[in-house]
Amino acid sequence: MNIKQNRILIFGAGVIGSVYALRFAQYGLDVTLLARGKRLDALKRNGLRYNDNGTIKQISIKTIEKLENDDIYDFIFVPVRYDQAESALSAVKHNQSKNIVTLTNTVGYDTWLEIVGDRLLPGFPGAGGDIKEGVLYAQFGSEKHQGTIFGEINGQMTARVKELAQIFETANLHYEIQNDIQAFHISHAALAVVNKHFYSNDGMVDLETARSESTLSKIAADIKQNLRLVEQAGIPVIPPETKSMGELSETDIISRYSRMLSNDFIIDVKLGNHAVSQKAEIMLLDEMFHKKLFFGDMPNFSLKHLEK
Repeated sequence: MNIKQNRILIFGAGVIGSVYALRFAQYGLDVTLLARGKRLDALKRNGLRYNDNGTIKQISIKTIEKLENDDIYDFIFVPVRYDQAESALSAVKHNQSKNIVTLTNTVGYDTWLEIVGDRLLPGFPGAGGDIKEGVLYAQFGSEKHQGTIFGEINGQMTARVKELAQIFETANLHYEIQNDIQAFHISHAALAVVNKHFYSNDGMVDLETARSESTLSKIAADIKQNLRLVEQAGIPVIPPETKSMGELSETDIISRYSRMLSNDFIIDVKLGNHAVSQKAEIMLLDEMFHKKLFFGDMPNFSLKHLEK
């Protein structure tokens, strides 16, 4: 029996875009990667180079430099930083593809909806890592709650959500369909913005400073405060792992972060080159998180939860 294969475009060849393109290609999905500049040249010349348990391998990936309006895909994934999301969505605005899946941090969707309308399907990536000297060092989460998160803004189980889930099943990837995706994004932002304490004026703090009582105390205090703000706004803190983080004592949060910063992969994610490039994203996310939570800039959101 012939089953129609979805055409997938990944708009951006950074760490997250590359790791999804790699996984989809490995499982035989019809995937194209949009890349530019030196990254595009390297992909054309060497394929997508990646680290596989210490061995550098490569795989051929279809690439494009520009998305034409009539080049139609079943799903366009947009795995860019929060500070780049509006620009990326504007670049796909006039393309006729019907489903645009954002895989990034956010605290709301109003400006995105103004750009691409109800084609928007918000999500969050289930992978992390870095690209070093053109080689991808990244991995997917190994558990369901570390998988790719996505869902309709209104929480409905639509045909396209089921179709997207099938893509992840075909690629043997953990995923979760989230029926309150905005609550997930705001809850996650509450934790993500504390990474601002790992930044110095000219880059990242060193590992010793990151592990210091001073830095970890600030992180613990912010986590408690941020999650309290979410709850006070009447927003469910999800998933349960995030809610439980807010219920820990500051001492226990410090201990947890201290353990995390003993793991080489997590150190790389939190303090490596990829983290340096995320500074603009984290600072903007922190600003928008507090604007939304402190100043009540969330009329649609509050109404949705009053109705529940």
